[in-house]
Amino acid sequence: MQSCELVSYITALACAISKCCSDDEIAVLSSAFNQLGDTLATIAAQNQILKKNANN
Repeated sequence: MQSCELVSYITALACAISKCCSDDEIAVLSSAFNQLGDTLATIAAQNQILKKNANN
């Protein structure tokens, strides 16, 4: 998948969610997805460190 396709899909998903959720629900989902992204980034960074240390 190309980066522009990915961004388009994410935008379409956000629009679809916004049509069926209240503003409060959208705020909670936004916070949850931000936390998910941050947690995944932390895991990826830790995995990179562990791989580098294992190769040394």
